Amino acid sequence: MAAAVLLSGCATGTSGSSSAEGAMCNANAAEKFVGRPLEGNQEAAQRAAAARVVRTYITGSALTMDFRQDRLNIETTPEGIITQVSCG
Repeated sequence: MAAAVLLSGCATGTSGSSSAEGAMCNANAAEKFVGRPLEGNQEAAQRAAAARVVRTYITGSALTMDFRQDRLNIETTPEGIITQVSCG
């Protein structure tokens, strides 16, 4: 019985709602922002991609590997120029 209780903490159920549930990011719609400065374009890229969340990072930064279908990832140069957009 105790093992069942402990293992239930590791179960992944679908009954709870996730922030990503029902939302899909569309990185193709945000491709037009590649080559532009992040400043002044982040929110527009988020809207274009229909993303609920944005993660910005400089090329080479350490990132978590969690996948979120509602997140737009914006990669930039150290100078703040967008080099890549992706979802996840």
